[in-house]
Amino acid sequence: MSPAPDTRKKLLEGALRTLAEQGIAKVSARTIATAAGVNQALVFYHFGSVDELLSAACRYGAEQRVARHRPRLATIGSLTELLAFGREMHAEERAAGHVALLGQLLAGAQTHEALKPATAAGLDLWIVEIEKVLDRVLPGTPFGEFTDSGGLARAVAASFVGLELYEGVDPAGAGAALDALERLGALVAALDDLGPIAHRAVRHHLRRTAGPR
Repeated sequence: MSPAPDTRKKLLEGALRTLAEQGIAKVSARTIATAAGVNQALVFYHFGSVDELLSAACRYGAEQRVARHRPRLATIGSLTELLAFGREMHAEERAAGHVALLGQLLAGAQTHEALKPATAAGLDLWIVEIEKVLDRVLPGTPFGEFTDSGGLARAVAASFVGLELYEGVDPAGAGAALDALERLGALVAALDDLGPIAHRAVRHHLRRTAGPR
């Protein structure tokens, strides 16, 4: 069997490891090949350029992380659970070094043109999964008919990306923001517990204040 698939995987993982541990400024064919344990000529043989390898690695990394969390996302049945899961996932991703990696990818996308679509595509994988959850849980809340699940999914993803980067400079502030989201989840849960009469009152109020969509 050809060793090519294994070599490609080593290069993809080597690129992600180099980004997370050394930063975008230190990424080169040599540093990636060293991390992957292969000859640096294989970077160009398999991917054509370092930028193309970084783009492929960005998509590969996002696919791996989304696949890791997809089964849990599929079990979420409320907005409260989604917010709680976001905090759990944040802690896991930070401990695994993926928060640092995301920061480097976003920084690199500012100067490496090839990384922009790849980074956006990686974020879109998360947005698709979050939107699935919102499509499932929002109809049972008073907010369902007033909320664009696609737009809200992007807002949720952007919020957690921002919090992950913010944590690098102000861990306490990021923790306070996560606490606030948790309290928001508790408020949503309390509203759900009020029953159908309260739900109708909230919908009526929202219809009056939101105007036509």
